[in-house]
Amino acid sequence: MAPTSCALCQNAKAILKRPKTGQQICKECFFFVFETEVHNTITQAHLFEPGDRVAIGASGGKDSTVLAYVMKTLNERYNYGLELFLLSIDEGITGYRDDSLETVKRNQQQYNMPLKILSYEELYGWTMDAVVAEIGKKNNCTFCGVFRRQALDRGASALQVDHIVTGHNADDIAETVLMNIMRGDIARLGRCTQICTRGEDTIRRSKPFKYAYEKEIVMYAYFKKLDYFSTECIYSPDAYRGHARTFLKDLEAARPSAIIDIIHSGEAFELREDVKATQKQQQTCKRCGYMSSNDLCKACTLLEGLERGMASSVITDRARKKLDAVGPLPDNLRTIPHFRSPQPAVSIQSPSQQS
Repeated sequence: MAPTSCALCQNAKAILKRPKTGQQICKECFFFVFETEVHNTITQAHLFEPGDRVAIGASGGKDSTVLAYVMKTLNERYNYGLELFLLSIDEGITGYRDDSLETVKRNQQQYNMPLKILSYEELYGWTMDAVVAEIGKKNNCTFCGVFRRQALDRGASALQVDHIVTGHNADDIAETVLMNIMRGDIARLGRCTQICTRGEDTIRRSKPFKYAYEKEIVMYAYFKKLDYFSTECIYSPDAYRGHARTFLKDLEAARPSAIIDIIHSGEAFELREDVKATQKQQQTCKRCGYMSSNDLCKACTLLEGLERGMASSVITDRARKKLDAVGPLPDNLRTIPHFRSPQPAVSIQSPSQQS
C-alpha cells in the first residue's frame, strides 16, 4: 500500500492524524496549521496591542512550554510588538515543582526571555507541602488554586506587565464547563469560557490555546523536540477535576468534536437578569487589597484558617462565620502583603545573567 500523502500540501508523506480534525498531514503542515490557528485565536479576540508587556505563566509542563515557544514564534513572525516574560509560581511541592522549575530555567535560556519566580512561602508563609501536612489531600487543590491565582497577579504586578497568558487548552476549558454544571456553579459557568478576563484591580489574563486540543499540544512538543516536564502533580490524583477529565476523554473517544462542542455550548450560556442580580458585586479585600466578592478574599480566609489551625473548616462560604466566632485575628498570625497594581519594577534575571 502506497504511503498516504499529506492532505494539505499533497507532496510530503502524512505522518500523523490530527485529533482535532482527523486530517492526515505531514509534520511541517501540522506545525503551520497549529501555529496559524493560535494566531487566528489571538487576532480575532484582539488579545494584544503593540508594545504590550506580556507574562507567560510558565510551569515547565507541556502546555506552558509550547505556549512560550509559540508566543515567541508568532511575535517574531507577525510582528506583534510584544515584550515577553516568563512568570513561574513555586508552590513548594518537593519532587514536583522544584524539578519542573529547572525546566523553566532551561526554557529561559532557550527562548531568551527574562524569568520571575514567586513562591507561596515568600507570599503566604506556607508551602503546599506544609498545607497538605496540615489538611491532608482532600481539599488541597482548593488552597493551591486560590493561592496560585493571586500569586500570578502579584508576580505580574511586580513585572509591571499588561497581560498574563496561560496555557489552558480546549480540554481544560471543556472540563471546567462540565465541572461548573455538575456542581451548579452559576457564577463561574457564566464566565469560564471567556478567552480574556480582567478584574477592576487585576491584570488582563487570557488563554491563546482556548481552541487547541491537548493531544495536539503534546504532538507539537514531541515533533518540535521541546524541553518540558511531564510528571503530574503528586497531590492532584484525588482532585475533583479528574472525574470531569475522565468523562471528557470518554466523550472524545466516541466523538472528537465533543471538546469544541462543549466549549461552544458554554459560550452560548447566558445568565437571566434575575440571576445576575443575585450575584455578589466585586470589591476589594479589606485585609490584603486584592479583588474579592466578600470583605475578605478567599486567599486571606484560607490563610487565616491555616494560621488558626482551622484550615479544614474554611472551604465553604460559611467559613467566615466560624473564624469570626473564634475572635479577631491575633497580631502574631501571618497575613498576605497588601496588593498594589502596578508595583515598581523588580530586578529579574535575564538569560545572560544566568550564564
